[in-house]
Amino acid sequence: MREIIFDTETTGLEDQADRIIEIGCIELENQFPTGRTLHLFINPDGRKVHPDALAVHGITDAFLADKPLFADVADEILSFFEGARYVAHNASFDIGFINAEYQRVGIPAVAPDMVIDTLSLARRRHPMGPNSLDALCRRYGIDNSHRTKHGALLDAELLTDVYIEMLGGRQAALGLSAKDTNTVERKTDEEVVAIGQRPRPLAPRLTDTDLQAHSALVERIGESALWRRVSGDA
Repeated sequence: MREIIFDTETTGLEDQADRIIEIGCIELENQFPTGRTLHLFINPDGRKVHPDALAVHGITDAFLADKPLFADVADEILSFFEGARYVAHNASFDIGFINAEYQRVGIPAVAPDMVIDTLSLARRRHPMGPNSLDALCRRYGIDNSHRTKHGALLDAELLTDVYIEMLGGRQAALGLSAKDTNTVERKTDEEVVAIGQRPRPLAPRLTDTDLQAHSALVERIGESALWRRVSGDA
């Protein structure tokens, strides 16, 4: 299964009026990064960057002045996404902008069933939140200390790590190594770290008082106590 983790930076928040000015994309094949990326800055065709947006991503009008228009890179973007699912955090925002830009150049909108929203996925996994990208990086131990401002490719890289963690991909990859961008192979016996018994057992945490209290509780419950079945005393 091919997926593209992507993020956009824009001139503002209104997808029908504002424009995409940066897009960063990372290709996954069966939940493994292939090494293929796409990163573009885009001239917003006369639309000025809103001061609030500038404070978030730091991309200025002057920087964008000599960048290509979306129409000039639309085929490159469409080709990179071809046949893949679009994966984004709070995807309704990014897909809204992508579809607005596609519409302007005559490209059909992205079908809803081709979109995966990692924010919705995170809310199901962690209903108590928080589920911002920064919060998820902290939850999964992903270093985002270099994220002083938003950037499309940087955010896509962080989201890739978060997405793989949410799907259990790192655990699934234990004992595997990427041989190339399309195949994986099982590690050899020499590469796998054996996990054996501790050289010195850990000290027991239960005191004699704890054990006596537990035994008394089991006696009070009687024959229906589940512990009797687990311990074989039934």
